[in-house]
Amino acid sequence: MIYLFIATGTEELEALGTADIIRRAGLDLQIVSITGQRLVTGAHGIRIEADALLSEADFFDADMLVLPGGMPGSTNLATCEDLNERIRDHVYLNRPVAAICAAPLVLGRLGMLDGKRATCYPGIESELTGAICTGALVEQDDLFITGKGPAAVFEFAYTIVERMKDKASADALRQGMLWNEVK
Repeated sequence: MIYLFIATGTEELEALGTADIIRRAGLDLQIVSITGQRLVTGAHGIRIEADALLSEADFFDADMLVLPGGMPGSTNLATCEDLNERIRDHVYLNRPVAAICAAPLVLGRLGMLDGKRATCYPGIESELTGAICTGALVEQDDLFITGKGPAAVFEFAYTIVERMKDKASADALRQGMLWNEVK
């Protein structure tokens, strides 16, 4: 199971676009609210209905955790101690985490990106403590996948699919969604 976390101020495109592509790949994904409410208002006023609350979700089966960006969504994720604890436990078990836009700051503040290549929304680099900030659209280093921002949603999600399934599945999605025609 892949768990994607949302908070007040989450970037809707990054949350829903990533969730859509992961589900198109046939992977199980739950959208989890850290707010205590199932309906969460994103950065642009769009309301997203979560599948579960953080307090309800059973992370025993967590294969990957995904953190969409946006402001103040990313800082709301970073200040949620219950989520931080789950991220620490997940990484301790050697399981991957993906974060896009401003959300890599969650991993940076937890000290998880030390010596790792990472990318983020311009201006957030100082929050990625110890990271080697590349400015690339998407980076994958060890357990971590990071994306630069809203324009990276497709490649970010395809990279998650490739990591969790295989390259052929990611490439089939790229072709079926006409991504290859964009580049």
